[in-house]
Amino acid sequence: MRQAATLLFLFSIIANGVGPANTSTEKSVPASIGLPVGDKAPSFTLRDQFDRAQSNETLKGAKGTILLFFRSADW
Repeated sequence: MRQAATLLFLFSIIANGVGPANTSTEKSVPASIGLPVGDKAPSFTLRDQFDRAQSNETLKGAKGTILLFFRSADW
């Protein structure tokens, strides 16, 4: 009987720890930042790694421009 109680106790501890931490069905939506999809970016001019002025016009290719801002984990 004591073994059964111990096993039941251990099972209840394991069962409670395995489930999802947040059982809420509501998901938080971050505030919208930046431009809406499809809007044109404002004009800008910035210096690149070689100290040359780059603008959205100098970066534009035949199909447009994609700007990707990536922050490395080792910065």
